[in-house]
Amino acid sequence: MSEEAPATPRTRISAKARSLRFDAGSLSLDLVATVGRRPSTPIERLDGPERLSEWCAGVGLVPRAEEDPAALLAALRELRDAAYDVVAAHLSGHAPRPGSVDLLNTLARVAPPAPRLRTDAQGRLKHGPVPHLTSAELLSAVARDLIAVMTDPRTRALLRTCDAEICRMVYLDTGPGTGRPRKWCSMERCGNSAKAARHRRRAVRP
Repeated sequence: MSEEAPATPRTRISAKARSLRFDAGSLSLDLVATVGRRPSTPIERLDGPERLSEWCAGVGLVPRAEEDPAALLAALRELRDAAYDVVAAHLSGHAPRPGSVDLLNTLARVAPPAPRLRTDAQGRLKHGPVPHLTSAELLSAVARDLIAVMTDPRTRALLRTCDAEICRMVYLDTGPGTGRPRKWCSMERCGNSAKAARHRRRAVRP
C-alpha cells in the first residue's frame, strides 16, 4: 500500500486578503490588483456587483445607472487579464500576447471622460468620483492609463512586484527616493509581515 502524499499547506484567506487595493500607483494597476496572490493561489476580489461598485467608487470612475453591471464586470475582468499579461511580460522580459495588446488598443480608441473641476454650493473645489460614464468610457480610461504607464520609460522603470510570496502585487515604486527599490507593496501589509516572519525564524534557530 503506497503512502499518501503530504497535504499541501493552505494559506488562510482572510477578509484582509480579499479586500480591494487602491495603492498600486495607477488606475490600471489598481484593476490588476483586484486579483490577489498571483500566480500561486489567485484570490478574486472583484467578485460581484457590490465589489464592482466599490472598486469604481474607489478609483473615481462611476458608470451610468443604465449600464449593465454584469457586462461591465466581465469586460473589466477581460481588460484586467490583458493588463496583467502586458505588465508581467515586461517584468519577466518576455513579449505579451498579441491579443492583450490588441484589446488594450481597441478599448483605448474610445474617447475617455473629459477632466473637469467640480465645486460645492459655496464654490469650493469638490472632491469625488466623476459620475455618468458609459462602460466604454470607463474601460478606455483604464486602458489608456496602462498604455501611458507602459510607454513612458521613467514610469515603466518604477514597476515592481511585491517580494512577499503570498502577495506578488504589481505596483509603481513612487515613494521617496532612498536609492533602493521598495521591496514590498506596502510596509504595513507585507513589509511588517515579512519582518515578523524573519524574526520568528531567527528565534527558533539553535
